[in-house]
Amino acid sequence: MTSEPASNQPWLSIKRLFLIIVTALVGLVLAQSLLSSWNEPQVASQLQLYQTDLLLEGSAWQGEGLPDDQWPTIRAGLLGQDPIAAAQRQYEEVRQGATETMARYATPAPSSPSLADETNAGKPLARRLQNALTQQDQLIHRLDIRLGLMEAYRGQTEAAVDRWVQVRDSDTAPAPAIRTADTLVRLWQDRDTAPDDEAWLQESLDGWFEYRALDQLYAIEGRESDRVQLQALEQETAQGKLVKLALVGTLPALGAVTGIGLIIWLVAQRVLRGSGSVLRQNAGRGWEIPWTGEIIWQVLIVGFFFVGQILLPLVLGGLGFSSAALSSRGRAIFSLVYYLLMAAGSLGVLWWSIRPWPLPQDMFSLKPSRSALLWGLGGYFVAVPLMFAVALINQQIWQGQGGSNPLLQTVLEERDGVALLVFFVTAAIAAPLFEEALFRGFLLPSLTRYVSTGWAIGLSALIFAAAHLSLSEVLPLTLLGAILGFVYTRSRSLISPMVLHSAWNSATMLGLFILGG
Repeated sequence: MTSEPASNQPWLSIKRLFLIIVTALVGLVLAQSLLSSWNEPQVASQLQLYQTDLLLEGSAWQGEGLPDDQWPTIRAGLLGQDPIAAAQRQYEEVRQGATETMARYATPAPSSPSLADETNAGKPLARRLQNALTQQDQLIHRLDIRLGLMEAYRGQTEAAVDRWVQVRDSDTAPAPAIRTADTLVRLWQDRDTAPDDEAWLQESLDGWFEYRALDQLYAIEGRESDRVQLQALEQETAQGKLVKLALVGTLPALGAVTGIGLIIWLVAQRVLRGSGSVLRQNAGRGWEIPWTGEIIWQVLIVGFFFVGQILLPLVLGGLGFSSAALSSRGRAIFSLVYYLLMAAGSLGVLWWSIRPWPLPQDMFSLKPSRSALLWGLGGYFVAVPLMFAVALINQQIWQGQGGSNPLLQTVLEERDGVALLVFFVTAAIAAPLFEEALFRGFLLPSLTRYVSTGWAIGLSALIFAAAHLSLSEVLPLTLLGAILGFVYTRSRSLISPMVLHSAWNSATMLGLFILGG
């Protein structure tokens, strides 16, 4: 693979033929990955349930140590007037979304082959759809067990038992869910216990739901001292959950308010100061790019997509490396090493491709400065309210589907501190360094050879979003990529988008730590 100017090559050189073949292969893989994310659930629904679980656990606190006349006001502000009813509605909404997804799987469009036909053909896309179908079915059973506990707590015992009986008698529910449902039916309907019920409920349930089931068990067995200890433990736990709930709700809100204030100030300054405003800083400056579009094509298709998405997995798989059999720490380290190898391969192709030419002025600049840091932090706060707004629109478009970054779900469910630290390093350090060097450092300036800076920002942002291989993330990540690109063109330093990107990923990871921890 050479990097000589296109004018010195025949129209269909060996390199171009190679690029055409690789582009077709990459296009096929990308299309399949994006299509397979069409009906995959977003992690956002899981985040909502984790926050709802915090709400439920926090609702048990009685305000010990606070004045009696202040606690009701504080409680209503943090939890609402009826937190159990609010949590039940949230669970019902997630269950409805999962049910609608199941219906879409069962009744494909007339022009599309059925899932059974695709599965019989052994196609990878159908296998992913079948896995998603199974996950949604298991999610519904898990939600029904928890919804039944909320109904039982609110005195709707008959409705609760009906839910649990459906899970217990289901042909598709996993064995643990069936056993849990059977145990709950006995506790509330027959008021009968078995010797291993307590251990099983502690293993199969958690949080508020575990406390409700154990309280019923102790009540049936007349173990009042255990009930008192359980209630004391719940009070202690609930206070800590309220702190988490406050952090999860307050910190993003403060960031959004700060961002709105900053946006208002920037717009006002732009109107009042015109070309002398902060937003117009370096607006007229560009880059003198010596390489052609073929080099851009080569770096993106071969360096990023082919090496990172196709070649590297094949090589690692051929060598017998896989994260499937690893521990949680092993999987985290494997993810970091994989990402570093992908970055090394992509940046290696980038260096090989542009090395015959001198770098344009300010390209790949990493000079630290106060201005670069302020642009990065300011860009982060501006992004917060804008991303919230786009998230609301995105939710209406995809209704909880469209896939998500699998790392989010992994971090949400991870409990090992070392593994979480490694995941944090991957998301908050490795990803910003590599992705900003490629998409803002190389791609955005290179595109200005053919389009204006504004169009280059938008196009590079769209490619950045599509590279994450989830349809539901295209809109929000395009917006984030555009903000990253704008910050870079104004600061002329990669430090700025790297700081912004790192701040965004760090805040996301910390939110997941709080919710999942």
